[in-house]
Amino acid sequence: MEKDMELVMHKAETLIEALPYIRDFNNKKVVVKYGGSAMLDEKLQQSVIKDVALLKLVGMKPIIVHGGGKEISKWVKLMGKEPEFVEGLRVTDDDTMEVAEMVLNKVNKHLVQMMEKLGVRAAGISGKDGGTIHCDKKMVNGRDIGYVGDVKEVNCELIDTLLENDFVPIIAPIGLGDDFKSYNINADDAACAIAKSIKAEKLAFMTDIEGVCRDAGDPSTLMSVLTLDEANKLIEDGFIGGGMLPKLRNCIDAVEGGVSRVHILDGRRDHCLLLEFYTKKGIGTAIINNEENLYAHETE
Repeated sequence: MEKDMELVMHKAETLIEALPYIRDFNNKKVVVKYGGSAMLDEKLQQSVIKDVALLKLVGMKPIIVHGGGKEISKWVKLMGKEPEFVEGLRVTDDDTMEVAEMVLNKVNKHLVQMMEKLGVRAAGISGKDGGTIHCDKKMVNGRDIGYVGDVKEVNCELIDTLLENDFVPIIAPIGLGDDFKSYNINADDAACAIAKSIKAEKLAFMTDIEGVCRDAGDPSTLMSVLTLDEANKLIEDGFIGGGMLPKLRNCIDAVEGGVSRVHILDGRRDHCLLLEFYTKKGIGTAIINNEENLYAHETE
């Protein structure tokens, strides 16, 4: 009985800890880039969607931007082709673009279905709908890699309309080129561009690592908060490499573009969004403009 009461009290304390965050984030927009292992495990999918539903129900305005890379590669192989990448970008010919659009639409509607099941209204769109994402053809060192887009402009009108009408927008990263053809866009780049354009309070990247660590092989060196100067210095000093480098550059770009705080989270961890947003220490890495961008209650 005593242990049960301790558990109940601990839950109450957690809710009290969340109170100033709930107050500060009320009516604020947050973009969640959903990808990695969290998309492949049904239990983790449920955890992420429940987190986003709760964000909505306590007053935030969440937007999900999702990838589908591993699923796209699976279907490309089933089609008898070998997936090809150049500097981390998928070479996308006509057939591959058709597969990518099909897979991303399937993922998109599945996420809508999960959100609706929780009683939260959601609307699945791609960047083509309403001309939301316009892009240029992306070249890699002068090489044409097909229908791969570089975000040129985000038109927020449809996203804002959905938010104003109490929907959670769920966005697949496909954009329209000047030729009005479909282009596959890196989901991190799409999330960053959308967050800047809608003036989001937060942008969260769900990844397969704990966050930014001083020593990449030692999770105990996780840095809970990084200023822009600190993040740039880590890159300059060569501490950041591999897939984390473009992700951290996207974080820096988003903060410089007006997003108050960008988070790198381990999407393999249950309820990582709630733990990061609504506890003082968090569980990942938050990138902020400077020390003055700490929330008022964090300086107490």
